[in-house]
Amino acid sequence: MKAAILFTGTGPILILTTYDSLTDTEFINKLESKNIRKFIMYEVPVEACKKKYGNYYELVAQDLADKNDMRVLDYIGSHIFLNFSFAEMGDPILKHEKS
Repeated sequence: MKAAILFTGTGPILILTTYDSLTDTEFINKLESKNIRKFIMYEVPVEACKKKYGNYYELVAQDLADKNDMRVLDYIGSHIFLNFSFAEMGDPILKHEKS
């Protein structure tokens, strides 16, 4: 399981995914299929998500069992910013729209 904050045109979202890598082509294609074509993404610790989101994390993670997919854990930008410090974020992954 991986967790990431994506900064998109409509604001940040926190996602969980079962893809092995946040740069996996299938994962990027999944984002594009959801009209997320340009973003800055930071991996955040899954354990931090478990602690901060508790039972809600468990519900969302349970829905991902045994398949390569993703789910939104939080879409309220101010809540995400309050829950995560910049120190918890990994190196940025940048994705630009295709020309």
